Amino acid sequence: MNLKKVLSPAVMFAELAGDDKESVIRDMVTRLARARGVESQLPEMIRVVLEREEKDSTGLEHGIAVPHGKTDAVASLVAGIGRVSEGVDFASRDGKPTRILVMTVSPAATSGPHLQFLSEVVRLLKDEAQRQALLDAPTAEAMYNAMVR
Repeated sequence: MNLKKVLSPAVMFAELAGDDKESVIRDMVTRLARARGVESQLPEMIRVVLEREEKDSTGLEHGIAVPHGKTDAVASLVAGIGRVSEGVDFASRDGKPTRILVMTVSPAATSGPHLQFLSEVVRLLKDEAQRQALLDAPTAEAMYNAMVR
């Protein structure tokens, strides 16, 4: 998947607000909805992402979590990447706090773009140098450049 088709500096968030999983998710969904012009769908988007997270944590390893949800409230994939400098508990597989969130909200009937995006970003972030470049990027623009170079 060409990440430039999905990502932009507008959906890269250098510092998410919140000190727990739910508040960070709410902040990121709100920012994504604004950036993509789907604010009217915000309550539904928050609901599906939190509902999915309640079923099973999306915390992976290396400080990465992939909160996501599916709803017909969006017409196409809405995705972004955010950071939490202090980290929050996402019940990650390795027990480390989550500092990088890769979030998607996609239409209920489609799985291709959602899975392709998550697969590509997680593949990139498995590399320690790539994760560090994203964590060290001082701005949303720099974060974007770190991901699409």
